[in-house]
Amino acid sequence: MDRPSKPSLPRPSSVASTNLNATSTNKNRQYAHLHAQLAQLNAHLADTENLVRMTAVQAQDMRFLGGYVGAMFMGSAKVLGEESVQGRGKQKQKQEGS
Repeated sequence: MDRPSKPSLPRPSSVASTNLNATSTNKNRQYAHLHAQLAQLNAHLADTENLVRMTAVQAQDMRFLGGYVGAMFMGSAKVLGEESVQGRGKQKQKQEGS
């Protein structure tokens, strides 16, 4: 009497070994991906730091330009205001003299 052959099942130790290898491979892949993401984050942080530094310098320059333009505006208002007052005085003199 022949026994019907059953498909052989893997041994428990080989199944555990295969699962351990798969888990180890997945962890290594995830660690590599995490490392790449951290490197990219570090690069972006360095770029952001440079941009913030440049923005701070530009803000100081804008402050200087604002003061400069304000001073020019006040100076021109004073000059134009005096010319306007002198012009009105001359017009009154001409009207009175006529």
